[in-house]
Amino acid sequence: MSTHLFNIHQKICSINELLVKVKQWKLDNQKVVFTNGCFDILHRGHIEYLAQTADFGDQLIVAVNSDASVKRLGKGDARPLQDENSRALIIAALEFVAAVVIFDEDTPIALITQVLPDVLIKGGDYNPLETDPTDKKYIVGSDVVKANGGKVEVIPFVEGYSTSKIEEKIRKS
Repeated sequence: MSTHLFNIHQKICSINELLVKVKQWKLDNQKVVFTNGCFDILHRGHIEYLAQTADFGDQLIVAVNSDASVKRLGKGDARPLQDENSRALIIAALEFVAAVVIFDEDTPIALITQVLPDVLIKGGDYNPLETDPTDKKYIVGSDVVKANGGKVEVIPFVEGYSTSKIEEKIRKS
């Protein structure tokens, strides 16, 4: 018997499980969309971003930074506020997300190289035309995706919504 919780857990994959899903999706001529992030406290900005990201294709993969990876990003000593398994479960609960994978590296370049998504998407602080990997606006993996015939897109931020602002508000209250 399948339950909602079981179905959510089925979306959380190892890299090898994800690659099996991707292979099948591509055989079925489905457009695979990829994005990544920490998604520490899911908020309106995340929901709008992820929903718009899903509209670019048929299957949305969300790569979630591991706890160690978040720590290395330097987002503050208290981050992540939620552990990687909790963050993955919350993202997997979104109906428009097809698969969630946790990655431990500083960037998802190895994952992008293996998945070869049709569309790679990041948020508004990135530039899809930037080619210098040392530039903060550079989208990691954009060169790989473009070389494979894919597209790279940026979705504007929803102003006023960020995990850092929510964390600050909580601390002040």
